[in-house]
Amino acid sequence: MLSGLLKRFVGSTSVPAIEHEELVRAHRDQSCLVVDVREPHEFRSGHIPGAQNLPLSQFDPGAMAKGRPVVLICQAGGRSATALRRALAAGRQDVRHYAGGMSRWRARGGAVA
Repeated sequence: MLSGLLKRFVGSTSVPAIEHEELVRAHRDQSCLVVDVREPHEFRSGHIPGAQNLPLSQFDPGAMAKGRPVVLICQAGGRSATALRRALAAGRQDVRHYAGGMSRWRARGGAVA
């Protein structure tokens, strides 16, 4: 009972994530839209090529393009998980986040613009 009550207040502890290799393939094939939820100055310091910047401080799930799956990313995974929960609460089911963020993306040799 307590766990059910907590989930209602804080949301599910499990959030849909995408693994690195899957993101690499989806980005290469342009089969997803990458949405970076870091603030503009962070985005300008380096982002996944082609990513859209929708800062968490102003995040509106309705502003994300429809028609392609969306992958949310931030610096380390916390803000993208928060944005994901907001998107899911708004009814979007085609959204996941990259839990390692740009830190992991860079560490794994991902392209940065």
